[in-house]
Amino acid sequence: MHVWQMQEAKARMSEMVKRAQSEGPQDITRHGKSVAVVLSRETYDRLSRSQQSLTEFMRQSPLYGLEDIHFERIRR
Repeated sequence: MHVWQMQEAKARMSEMVKRAQSEGPQDITRHGKSVAVVLSRETYDRLSRSQQSLTEFMRQSPLYGLEDIHFERIRR
């Protein structure tokens, strides 16, 4: 990830966005501390998709609703 100081990020915004699209997230710092990250739209969309809850995931199992399944516990 490329690191940009705030002033540099302001002055070279267009380049920073292009690099986010081609190279990945771009880190922006102020006084040496990370304060923001610029992402491509594609990366943002992928990361912000709604995640399934564990309950929804389990309900999609082909085993959901079967009542005669028994699991044997393995003891060590």
